[in-house]
Amino acid sequence: MANQVTNYKCPACTGPLRFDSATGKLQCDFCGSSYEVAEIEKLYAEKDAQAAGAFRQAEEQAAADGEWTAASGSDWGADAEKLRVYSCQSCGAELICDETTSATSCPYCGNNTIVPGQFSGALKPDYVLPFKLDKAAAVAALKKHYGGKKLLPKAFSNENHIEEVKGVYVPFWLYDGSAEVDVRCHGTKVSGYSTARENVTVTNHYDVRRAGTVRFERVPVDASSKMPDDHMDAIEPFDYKELKPFSTAYLPGFLADKYDVSVQDCAERADSRCETSAVELMEQDARGDYTSCMVESRNVTLHRGKVHYALMPVWLLSTKWNGKSFLFAMNGQTGKLVGDLPLDKGLYWKHFAAITGLCMLGVMAAGLLLSL
Repeated sequence: MANQVTNYKCPACTGPLRFDSATGKLQCDFCGSSYEVAEIEKLYAEKDAQAAGAFRQAEEQAAADGEWTAASGSDWGADAEKLRVYSCQSCGAELICDETTSATSCPYCGNNTIVPGQFSGALKPDYVLPFKLDKAAAVAALKKHYGGKKLLPKAFSNENHIEEVKGVYVPFWLYDGSAEVDVRCHGTKVSGYSTARENVTVTNHYDVRRAGTVRFERVPVDASSKMPDDHMDAIEPFDYKELKPFSTAYLPGFLADKYDVSVQDCAERADSRCETSAVELMEQDARGDYTSCMVESRNVTLHRGKVHYALMPVWLLSTKWNGKSFLFAMNGQTGKLVGDLPLDKGLYWKHFAAITGLCMLGVMAAGLLLSL
């Protein structure tokens, strides 16, 4: 797949601009010019009024046990005319990119058949977290991950294959709200003293209670059915302090996955994350005063608030081996990497035979020495 996705042209030479994650600017590879994102947006007069605003303050929390309320959001407006959707016939991924982009493979499953279509009918993201690590960093991380693994199939460690890693903005819902938490624990305090005749250990037992209100912002749940949840959990967290109001200026050089899991379909996972985090916070506070502290009962009432739509940076590489698919994902902000590796059984048995042969030679040599 071409790794160039253009949304703007260079004012100096009309060449395509790409977003350079190292400098945070739009770069022209033809004449070498670079521009601030805001500068190009102003020049083209396409900056969205909502996206240009400062971060919105935390929304007023909804009534207890209410539904998650999606942010009003906006459509893509004039930007939609320049965008296309590439659909993978194998895994169903829909990837947003520029109308001039030529796509050849899917970053999720590696399928070579990608069908272009007209972009329409999608909610525009509220925020984007720009890529901080470029393709060179992703390739280097993959090579390090593969390094020293002698039983790895050559299809994985092949230089050309690693270069196929793609930068994809993965869709996320970010949940705001609060929780009223009442946690009861069994705590112990252990102390001891010594006498002339014995060492004495004293254990005191306590009923411990912690209650309060926990406010949370931007609890993340990925909104793509193609991206395995365990992969995304493994490469989190992201630093949400670096979130930017969404602009298509951050897309050049990357692809953006369209969300296909709704706010309500992700609600159960969001609820679980919020409840777990709230209880853990209370448990940690109680644990500081006791030698041990175990939760015995909990009562959590969620106040569900607003939900925002954001894109997170992920480097993806899909590989197939013996009919199985292997997906590698790297956090495009922190470099945290996850991915399973297959075992080349042919190489395994060759190594096993070689080691067994060496052991047998060793035993024979030892026996010969003993006989002498």
